[in-house]
Amino acid sequence: MADEVILLDFWPSMFGMRVRIALAEKGVKYEYKEEDLKNKSPLLLQMNPVHNKIPVLIHNGRPVCESSIIVQYIDEVWKDKAPLLPSDPYQRAQARFWVDFIDKKMYDASTKTWTTVGEEQEAAKKEFFEALKTLEGQLGDKPFFGGDNFGYLDLSLIPFYYTYETFGKSSVEAECPKFKAWVKRCLQRETIAKALPNEKKVLEHASGMRKNLVLE
Repeated sequence: MADEVILLDFWPSMFGMRVRIALAEKGVKYEYKEEDLKNKSPLLLQMNPVHNKIPVLIHNGRPVCESSIIVQYIDEVWKDKAPLLPSDPYQRAQARFWVDFIDKKMYDASTKTWTTVGEEQEAAKKEFFEALKTLEGQLGDKPFFGGDNFGYLDLSLIPFYYTYETFGKSSVEAECPKFKAWVKRCLQRETIAKALPNEKKVLEHASGMRKNLVLE
């Protein structure tokens, strides 16, 4: 019996993008169900009754929630292809630490760079760049965070690239050249190119959100 895999998602979600990339890396076929976050489906409310949030991966009727947990689940279930987390326990723990750093330190700052203006936006940009430089130090001269192979930390970070550089009104390349080179390497991967939405569409969505917040 073939696996039944369903992804409940919202197309511009950076966290949903992580899951889409992981599924693409593993070559997992799945049914994509777009959610209207203003009118959440009964299925989403049933499958994630605690937080009522996307993304949710439903595997043979059983839900897995939270993007970082979903990606780790995907890596463990479909372990015969493209390992995402390191096999070494210490390196695996380090990868989890830095993904937690992204979620706690970078998400709010990156969001504020395009949902705020003036001094608040400048403070958010500063916080974001400080976190980015910390991560760039971890990257060093390696092609990817795990070395030669694209993995868990890479796919967890790359979605943040999309909305930041345009609405933060700063050049990532000028501030963090190694990070920008890493971004270019990631975007050359077919799995990422297919998993990420059209950049123009993302920017139009973000611009609409800014207008709704009366920022433009």
